[in-house]
Amino acid sequence: MKIRVGQGYDVHRLAEGEELWLGGIQLQHTHGLVGHSDADVLIHAICDAILGAANLRDIGYHFADTDPAFKGIDSKILLKQVMELVRKEGYELSNVDATIVAERPKINPHIPAMKECMAKVMEVEANDISIKATTSEKRGFVGREEGMAVHAVALLIKA
Repeated sequence: MKIRVGQGYDVHRLAEGEELWLGGIQLQHTHGLVGHSDADVLIHAICDAILGAANLRDIGYHFADTDPAFKGIDSKILLKQVMELVRKEGYELSNVDATIVAERPKINPHIPAMKECMAKVMEVEANDISIKATTSEKRGFVGREEGMAVHAVALLIKA
């Protein structure tokens, strides 16, 4: 059995008038994330972690932000395609661990829904997805509520 680990990191800017999508669900907030797609920073970091573990480069390589085909795309579609890519290489997801760094809104109440949503898309158990949330203690761009960041790690297994 071969085991591989990958790390992902993503950042998106917050702006008024945008929708806030995290982990495939929409959260109600005064600001949303800005990006070429729906800017789901959690899914993007997880995609990078999974792709990295399989040595398949990164999300930008597969879904370029210069490609009009991905303008406004639902990041759940990208996540599903990432899982198809790694399964084609013979890998299966063991688990994902992600940390969302944001001052507001409160993330913890939404974690169960995010896990269920992504587990369905990824065709894994919700228990295989760990999501945590923290703040940056009012420091940096996250602390000033200019954006959000996510760190993610994925473990893949190849039989």
